[in-house]
Amino acid sequence: MIEIRVFSKSDGKITGFSVSGHSGTAEHGQDIVCAGVSSLTQTALLGIMEYLHREVDYDVASGKLLVELKCDPDDLTEAILQSMLLGLIEIQKLSPEAVRILK
Repeated sequence: MIEIRVFSKSDGKITGFSVSGHSGTAEHGQDIVCAGVSSLTQTALLGIMEYLHREVDYDVASGKLLVELKCDPDDLTEAILQSMLLGLIEIQKLSPEAVRILK
């Protein structure tokens, strides 16, 4: 199972997230659930770093991704992270046995 944890401030703005595990819904390289989660989360990281030029702490390994903003979240980082979360929630709806989102 893929477990996604979303970190947020008391005002609800997202400050980071972690992803760990594998969905196990198909063979390695054929798993569209893993591919979807990876695409959404890695694109969010790239958008924050390369497009918004925000500093982040991150760690990437097989089956793991940890991302934490080094700055306070703003409207632009929030737009990227909330969009990522919307996509992840849809994947969770389609594959609840493979994806769990914790806030």
